[in-house]
Amino acid sequence: MANVPEWHALSADDARARLGSGPDGLAPAEAARRLAEHGPNELARARRAPWIALLAAQFENVLVVILMVAIALSLFLGHDLEALTIGAILAFTVVLGFVQEHRAENALAALRQMAAPHATVIRGGAERRVPARELVPGDLLLVHAGDRIPADARVIEAVNLQADEAALTGESVPVPKVAGPLPAGPIPVGDRTDMLFGGTAATYGRGRAVVVATGASTELGAIARMLAEVKPARTPLQLELDRVGAQLARAAGVVVVLLAGLGLLRGQPFLEMVVFAIALAVAVVPEALPAVVTIALALGVQRLARRNALVRRLAAAETLGSTTVICSDKTGTLTRDEMTVRALHVDGRTLEVTGSGYRVDGDFRHDGAPVDSPPALLALLAGAVLASDAKVERTPSGELTVSGDPTEAALVVAALKAGLDRAELDARAPRVGEIPFTSELKRMTTLHRTERGPLAFVKGAPEVLLPACARVASGEGERPLDEAGRAALLEVVRGMAERALRVLAVARREGVSLAESDRDLTLLGLVGMIDPPRPEARAALERCAAAGVRVVMITGDHPVTARAIAAELGLLRTGAVVTGPELARLSDAELAGRVQALEVYARVSPADKLRIVTALQSRGEVVAMTGDGVNDAPALKKADIGVAMGITGTDVTREAAAMTLTDDNFASIVGAVEEGRAIFANVKKYLMYLLSSNVGEIGLMAAATLLGLPLPLTAVQILYVNLATDGLPALALAVDPPDADLMRQPPRDPRAGIFTRPVVALIATGGAWSTAVNLGLFAWARASGRGDAEAMTMCFMSLVLVQFAKAFAFRSERHSVLRRPFANRWLDLAVAWELALLLLVVYLPPLRAAFGTYALPAADWLLVTGAALTVLPVLELAKLAVRRATPSA
Repeated sequence: MANVPEWHALSADDARARLGSGPDGLAPAEAARRLAEHGPNELARARRAPWIALLAAQFENVLVVILMVAIALSLFLGHDLEALTIGAILAFTVVLGFVQEHRAENALAALRQMAAPHATVIRGGAERRVPARELVPGDLLLVHAGDRIPADARVIEAVNLQADEAALTGESVPVPKVAGPLPAGPIPVGDRTDMLFGGTAATYGRGRAVVVATGASTELGAIARMLAEVKPARTPLQLELDRVGAQLARAAGVVVVLLAGLGLLRGQPFLEMVVFAIALAVAVVPEALPAVVTIALALGVQRLARRNALVRRLAAAETLGSTTVICSDKTGTLTRDEMTVRALHVDGRTLEVTGSGYRVDGDFRHDGAPVDSPPALLALLAGAVLASDAKVERTPSGELTVSGDPTEAALVVAALKAGLDRAELDARAPRVGEIPFTSELKRMTTLHRTERGPLAFVKGAPEVLLPACARVASGEGERPLDEAGRAALLEVVRGMAERALRVLAVARREGVSLAESDRDLTLLGLVGMIDPPRPEARAALERCAAAGVRVVMITGDHPVTARAIAAELGLLRTGAVVTGPELARLSDAELAGRVQALEVYARVSPADKLRIVTALQSRGEVVAMTGDGVNDAPALKKADIGVAMGITGTDVTREAAAMTLTDDNFASIVGAVEEGRAIFANVKKYLMYLLSSNVGEIGLMAAATLLGLPLPLTAVQILYVNLATDGLPALALAVDPPDADLMRQPPRDPRAGIFTRPVVALIATGGAWSTAVNLGLFAWARASGRGDAEAMTMCFMSLVLVQFAKAFAFRSERHSVLRRPFANRWLDLAVAWELALLLLVVYLPPLRAAFGTYALPAADWLLVTGAALTVLPVLELAKLAVRRATPSA
């Protein structure tokens, strides 16, 4: 029964007949039978992986495997300290990953909490309070304001009934509900005004409805199924690190085979060459890479938190830096989710109202010039407030809090801008009667006691109120309102509606009872309101455009509203708005072909959002998706990074997303994009520095072997260089300040990876020059009559100093080292510390004996330092070539 299509098109009687439910509801025995048939009205629990499986999964990472091999090789060589250090890094990486995975998959559990715990039904002719999980199709449901809707139901009676469906559909205002059927055919969930949906809430009025779907068969259940089926993709950084790990593993294997083979061909002892090749292979692997990535991500997450973005999974912090498309919700993200009066038509002219949301900082303007509050304007706003129930209160911190209907709250705030306080108005004209708003009347009337006698105020739809008005208020009093005047006012209404403003008319009548307040009214004016764009949203969108990030609006709201907001924000360049029904007519291939040209989607369903994200990803885009409702959860999980709203977002959304905005502000997403780019840039700096250094080490040893020279470094010296340069200086690059033009660069292509042509060119240049300088210095020292120990020490010292110089040079792949050379104070301190340790290795006798070094005289130091610093101008020339070859890189 729950699968009968188009319940919205059936009359209330036909729906009850189809479900076998009469005026007395279901008999208890029949309800029990259906419960056994359909199962409980709840969503299935998510199956969780056992903790041991999550722990084992952490060892599937290529870099983790490499670290385990490095530990084994270090122990084989007798280097217990290095083995212990690598082991600590490995444990840190595995434990952190396990903790993150253990907390990650809670979205379905949160979704289950949205079901109402109890429901009021009619069974056997008696009103009963039953657990919501026991509801079945055919149950007769009683609904009152404040109730959480427990299942999908067809409305059969509605008395001023309204429902907040924002979490399910994205609709920004409560939806009036009716009992009459709608036309047959597919209608978006947000437009099914004769239906109630599980997980939403009744905000006003009362009604009755017959349950048509429970549990997994509801719209909420459909979202749960989509959420369970969506498998989140690995982040670009995770994929890139897997590639890097595999490449480094292959490189280490080649090093072992090549150098061991060359040594054996020269007749060197087999065991000596194997030990030496293994030591060099360990040096190839930047074992601090997982720690550097973790530190860069953790510090980035802290900076993101200061910018109102909370990240649940560390790897997601970098993903935003790769983002090419942001799919943004409208309500509450690009807008404030606070209805605001934007226009008033009073005394024959239209005034613009400045300010946004529930704030009183705004004024009234005509043709751009501020105007005082004329009596006609004050009369309009006073009447609008008195014919409303919303209240606005000021908190101790000065913020305004609103209770009641958001449309009425906008009227109260507009009145405050004119200096009118609700409490004072109520005191001067206390309410003595009212006719509440209904979907049939489309207006609300209140009667007040005043010094001049009874006074009625009416607010409602202009098409309903204008025919009841015989006069219109003006600055000189009242004047007759004829058909021509009404037609002119309807043109004003149409003009406001084209701007997506929701228009209300406000009127009054003196000296009458409520029964007489539906005719012979005096029109006070028209009020146009909207949930406006956030003031900071347009600037944030401009920053996205400068950074090469495309922003797409996806909303469940009305197409007219979506178009107006998008146009005001500068998002709508083609003028086209695509709706959910239009998307349904496109195949997946057709959507993928058009998706990169589409900018605004309106009246979309959860399945539509999922299709849009999937289509963008199929075109190679890295997609960030924002949302706050249950309807956003599947798309948030499918996106490369899901961004939930912390204030208006549901638990489901926050659990499905990788990041939560604590201020629900689109501008915070842009800040997060910048942090994500900085994180990836720092990981790239680390790899450029370390791999260039490793290339220099391997090149030095391989070249010496090929030229028949003695090995210029011992195995212990190689491992020390590896530990020193992989240590503090490399870690300091993880906290390097970002380049000033970071957000003026296009997003990186995730398919290109870290090793782009400019990066490879800089790594190769630095490594080749290091090889040439150090080998030349070693050969010259031996030729000049210096002993092997002194020549090896000079080579050892030069190699370390070259790598420290490269640490500063690789702070940017584009900009000169002379541009803020000492901006990274942690790098400054790290290099100073390592230089101090290096002096101890050379001059402290016990360490000198352990490392096989020689106490160099001052003349040797000058030679070594001068040779090492030559790498800086060489890398500057390489960067210049990069800038000329790739001006936008």
